[in-house]
Amino acid sequence: MFSRGRGFIRVARRQATRYLDPATGIAAHADAGGFLAAEKSARQTTFRSGACSKMDSFELNKIMGAILGTCLVLLVTNFTANAIFSPIKAEKPGYEIAVKEAEGSGHDTAAAAPSEPIEKLLQTASAEKGAAAAKKCGACHSFEKGGANKVGPNLYNTVNEAKGEGKNGFNFSAAMKSKGGKWTYDDLNKFIANPKGFVPGTAMGFAGISKDSERADVIAYLRTLSDSPAPLPTASN
Repeated sequence: MFSRGRGFIRVARRQATRYLDPATGIAAHADAGGFLAAEKSARQTTFRSGACSKMDSFELNKIMGAILGTCLVLLVTNFTANAIFSPIKAEKPGYEIAVKEAEGSGHDTAAAAPSEPIEKLLQTASAEKGAAAAKKCGACHSFEKGGANKVGPNLYNTVNEAKGEGKNGFNFSAAMKSKGGKWTYDDLNKFIANPKGFVPGTAMGFAGISKDSERADVIAYLRTLSDSPAPLPTASN
């Protein structure tokens, strides 16, 4: 009886020391030392896992803090730069270009007297050069016989023609109509030199040709635009 009782005790103790093997999932026997070792290993694993989790959170906080700090520095730098280097807005758009006015011109619109008489200039003028120089007028005028009027009138047969008349019904300005007379060589010379000075109030926006030789070349070219070109004037002494 006693020995059997011991047997039962041993069985009970063996049953009590059973534990579940985590690798195989099968119940196995272990002594008390095994239980303590397993429990200690589990506690160490849990501690390490918690420590890693805390370290990961700490590192993430450091990274986010560095990013926010960098953004704050950039924002402050931008505000400071704008305050120091604030651009000054111009009252008027564009750039102002200083243009030196001719001596004694001021704001007077009176006709500037050509430096050389047209009679003398036409003696050496070139109609071919005049045709090339007159291309700048092609946007507003036509030159061929029977050509259409544009912004300005057709310029065929202009020399010795009445001012402000003809040109297939072109609508001349009141200032040009009231000027009167014919387009003589001298009047053409003065008008081409300074249109608004010779005919104040004219609608012609061209500033004029200041160079005497170029202006004479253009007039010589205009002379050829006729079925019967007018004779050249006699050069004065």
